[in-house]
Amino acid sequence: MAATYKLLIFDCDGILVDSEPLALRVDAMLFAELGWPLPEDEIARRFVGRTHDYMIGELEAHIGRAVPPEVDAKFAELYREIFAAELAPVDGVVEALDAISTLTCVASSGGHDKMRFTLGLTGLYERFEGRIFSASEVAHGKPAPDLFLHAARTLGVDPGECAVIEDSEYGVAAARAAGMAAFGYAGGVVPSERLEGPGTVLFTDMRELPRLLGEVG
Repeated sequence: MAATYKLLIFDCDGILVDSEPLALRVDAMLFAELGWPLPEDEIARRFVGRTHDYMIGELEAHIGRAVPPEVDAKFAELYREIFAAELAPVDGVVEALDAISTLTCVASSGGHDKMRFTLGLTGLYERFEGRIFSASEVAHGKPAPDLFLHAARTLGVDPGECAVIEDSEYGVAAARAAGMAAFGYAGGVVPSERLEGPGTVLFTDMRELPRLLGEVG
């Protein structure tokens, strides 16, 4: 597939930074501590690609009470500790970014503070500084198209000239709803069959992304 796009919209977690396996480890500990033990693959199925607030809301609905502030603070610190010790870029993404000349941005369900931390840890923040968008800026997060449309509008690009690189079913659904081409990375924690759909190209090696996007011959 060779196509020309004017804007490439990258998700952050699982696309740029290899945070999903680390976060799932902590999420499983949080769920178990609060009385809803779920395996990591089930947490991934339910929550990868959604906002942290959405996950906490679902957890609170299931256990029938609010997550205590001290528990939330304890696990927020644990996320940071594990990321600081182990977080790395997704395998092959630096090479892919080096080969891409089209305008890029980041649009994530994560907050700006989190992205500043994780992209900073992995040396990627400067590549996207000033072009980083969070679901906190729009009324509805993924799978709604709001975030991607907001990013395209802010950068002055028509949705039909955008491609989205995502690793969750909610992300690729949001791309389709926005009228954008979707590239589903199936090399992470979400099975490829959950990313499949119309207008979506699946791939498992980030080094292949520039070719798929038409960046190289």
